[in-house]
Amino acid sequence: MTEEISTTSEMSVAVTATGMTQITGGSYMTSSSAARSSHVYFYFQWAVLVIGVVGTATNALIIYAIVASKQHKKQVLIVNQNALDLFSSFFLIITYSLRLCNIQLTGSTGYLLCTLLLSESLIWGGFVGSSINLAIVSIERYLKIVHRTWSKKHLRKWMIYSAAAFAWIGSLIYTLALVFPTTKVIAGVCYPYAFWSSEMATVAHMIWSFVSFYAITLLLFIFCYWRILSVIRHQASVMAGHNTSGGSSYNRIQASVVKTMVLVSVLYAITFMPNYVSGLLQYLLPNLPIRNTGYHYASVFMVFLYICVNPFIYATKLDPVKEILLRMIPCKKISEQATENVATGPSGNTT
Repeated sequence: MTEEISTTSEMSVAVTATGMTQITGGSYMTSSSAARSSHVYFYFQWAVLVIGVVGTATNALIIYAIVASKQHKKQVLIVNQNALDLFSSFFLIITYSLRLCNIQLTGSTGYLLCTLLLSESLIWGGFVGSSINLAIVSIERYLKIVHRTWSKKHLRKWMIYSAAAFAWIGSLIYTLALVFPTTKVIAGVCYPYAFWSSEMATVAHMIWSFVSFYAITLLLFIFCYWRILSVIRHQASVMAGHNTSGGSSYNRIQASVVKTMVLVSVLYAITFMPNYVSGLLQYLLPNLPIRNTGYHYASVFMVFLYICVNPFIYATKLDPVKEILLRMIPCKKISEQATENVATGPSGNTT
């Protein structure tokens, strides 16, 4: 791809697996297919905006529940995971609101709006950070359960906080270093990730992104949680054989956290797979008509759906969070109060 683009030719913008967009010549698209694609994209933007609103509200609620249950100091990386999802959700709202406004970009302000928001770089910075943080959580759980004695001696709080900070700093440096050299504003229109030094550089980055943020992460999930579940099953069988309940509370909490993170990891693997496959096929098989199709938009929608579904896993599987959320339900409070009134009787004496 060269850096010279004819602004008079028809162009379309397609989102790829890493949130990158690629300018594609419109010569292969008929006027009816282009209009249909534009129509689908309009509704797609509104659907994503709804996901952003729901994701922001639910992730904020989960963070509140974790803090209220006093688990935020014990589960630093889980709080960090929700914070990254909240970050992505919030910028989904900002980015797609601006896209629906269809503003004309001018000057340095327009360039910053293009590179930081309209390019979705901040949204995908959150997603990359989420991938890094999930890998860190897997390693932390692995060390704490499989190598429990070693972790007690060597794993320190500052290491956990440093790892959480790295998920933020590393992801933002990566996405910003990627967007600025490859993005331009032409005639008031944002063309993000469109100007690469060569086609080979584009393909190499796409493969590297897939391997780093999906394939390796997925293999890490499988290895860590397979070993963790094996150890938990072994501990449970040993305790059952000795008819002892010692440490059962600790094991129950560990099992709850592991179960939660396994489900989050499985959700990540499922929702990101179609989009990464779509992105790879776009670059490896350029003649394959994937861009601006229903499959393409569905694959991107699944990625965005990840940050909206995640909070429901924490709400139903992480016991301390679930208890706080149940207390917040008004009908449950009324039911509990009525039960207490019946138990104490009309005079205040216990019946």
